Amino acid sequence: MLSAFANCFKIPELRQRILFTLALVVIIRIGAAIPCPGINTEILARFFHDIIETKADNTVVGMFNLFSGGALENCAVFTLGIIPYISASIMLQLMTAVVPSLGKLAREEGGRQKITQYTRYATIAICLVQGYFYAKQFENPKTSQLFAGIDSITSQYGPLVPTPGFTFEFTTIVSLLTGTLLLMWLGEQITDKGIGNGISMVITVNIVSRLPAGLLQGWQMLRSPAAGTGESIPIIVFPMMLLFLFAVIAGTIAITQAMRKVTIQYAKQVRGNKVFGGQSSFLPLKVNYSGVMPIIFAQSILLVPAFMIKILPISSSSWLSEMADSLNRGTLYYVLYVSMIFFFSYFWVSFMFNPIQIAEDVKRNGGFIPGVRPGAPTADFLEYTMTRLTLAGAIFLAILAILPSAAQHYLGVPVLTSQFFGGTSLLIMIGVMLDTMRQMETYLLQRHYDGFLKKGRIRGRSTGPTPSLGQGQAVDASNYVWLYVIVAVLAIAGAVLSWR
Repeated sequence: MLSAFANCFKIPELRQRILFTLALVVIIRIGAAIPCPGINTEILARFFHDIIETKADNTVVGMFNLFSGGALENCAVFTLGIIPYISASIMLQLMTAVVPSLGKLAREEGGRQKITQYTRYATIAICLVQGYFYAKQFENPKTSQLFAGIDSITSQYGPLVPTPGFTFEFTTIVSLLTGTLLLMWLGEQITDKGIGNGISMVITVNIVSRLPAGLLQGWQMLRSPAAGTGESIPIIVFPMMLLFLFAVIAGTIAITQAMRKVTIQYAKQVRGNKVFGGQSSFLPLKVNYSGVMPIIFAQSILLVPAFMIKILPISSSSWLSEMADSLNRGTLYYVLYVSMIFFFSYFWVSFMFNPIQIAEDVKRNGGFIPGVRPGAPTADFLEYTMTRLTLAGAIFLAILAILPSAAQHYLGVPVLTSQFFGGTSLLIMIGVMLDTMRQMETYLLQRHYDGFLKKGRIRGRSTGPTPSLGQGQAVDASNYVWLYVIVAVLAIAGAVLSWR
């Protein structure tokens, strides 16, 4: 595997794409540190520092700050991130499956380009609304649930916005809108001239940028005196947490790559002196077909009621306060969270997976599933198989989604550190990295180099023989253990040095 990474820089085109992607990553991180005009960033920095130190449970602001790569902490021009474009893409994708005219447009030549253009217009509209919302929140942070608890800091260091008004609101909205459009353009440039999916790469870069801070918080938690004992937690707990993190990552990769291969047999056709067909293929049905979408939908819906109850004037009522606390991270939250993940898993599959159309396409091409009649029986078989696979995928997503909250509230893991033990961030990072590795492996195989794995090839990669000319030497499987040990030692050493 190490030789495969070295071989990536021996191919001129792949080397150019990797360096281009890294250059744009640097621009993305610079934009997350350039603040919008008119805001006292020192107050925001102290506010987020107090949230980290006191482990305050502010899910909304913590999630926004994580996906923006810390841009919200700096009130940077990239504060909105690429999330408005993702929201617009999901909205248009669902409308394409529901609205017949959009579905017909998507199947026409050049229709995808028009839908992409509609997505960009929707992104601008979402950015204007969210930008105005953020501007109002910055002007009145004391009455904002997004920055609850900041009044104690502003009373000591002055207002968050020294000169509020129309000028500040206009410049903030324009800055945030421009930042999102620039990120969208950078993502498209990565897709065209770089490596990997650009839009997903932007999110992954922002999430990974918070990993060092998460490791440092976990180390500080372990070295701080335990409550009521005055003694520090044993240092052996830190590598155990890393091993648990590696186990969660390995399980996520396995489920993400898992699929059911439905055999498709094609009948032989004789045309003149040539024989066509007679070959066997397979239809890949992924276990986690819906990906990260059910978790995103469930989180978005559950955040709204708790947020609205807190800003209502009747929120002082006892039963409403208890309901808000329960929806924030109580028993009711976990029950609704898991239920919505199951619901949206089947909802997404029902919209995106069409067994009738697949059965018709297989029949039209002269194929059939062994033991299943073509036509309606094939569609019923595919629907039954996908239903069982979706159940397994939904169970996996539910477990992965509650791991960060469980680690935070039952094990005392800091908020930022717990985000890397599962949930949306881990699924996005793994999905993007696997897709990037597939693209890099394609270039390696085209130039007769070995891929990243000598055995157990990446799903979707051709399993045929590769030419032996110029092959790189792959690392033996026994050396992977030493690789993981080196990574763990470097992580622990970096955390110790940062803590000191």
